[in-house]
Amino acid sequence: MTGRPDVRAEVVRHHEVIERWLAGTVPRASFGRFADAHAPGFTLAAPDGRLLSRAEVLEEVEAAYGRRPDARIEIRDVTVVAGAPGLVVARYEEWQHGEGRRATAVLELGPAGLRWLHLHETWLAEHGGGPSRLSS
Repeated sequence: MTGRPDVRAEVVRHHEVIERWLAGTVPRASFGRFADAHAPGFTLAAPDGRLLSRAEVLEEVEAAYGRRPDARIEIRDVTVVAGAPGLVVARYEEWQHGEGRRATAVLELGPAGLRWLHLHETWLAEHGGGPSRLSS
């Protein structure tokens, strides 16, 4: 892959895959493509504080097939916050059924495109969540 990657397109594409998986509208055989989007050392810092390995994330997602037929995921405000040769760091908001998460993703840029290395998610309140600045 040459040139600047379309990070927003990757973040949206990735969540569209998750949405269809949760809804059960894609064949189970398509799971391999989702798994391949995650680098071997992928980790997820979940909004509840758990730190999950690639294997744990894939196990949870695979088990969720078809469990949310009404799944709808909206991605907002994708912003590249840093980059280095072969790496991109982006933040975005993910909204599902009135629940939001702010996410920071570290993506690896390789010959096949972008792969997810790390994802850190934090819960957001739908209508604000308190002060927007640190207080003592």
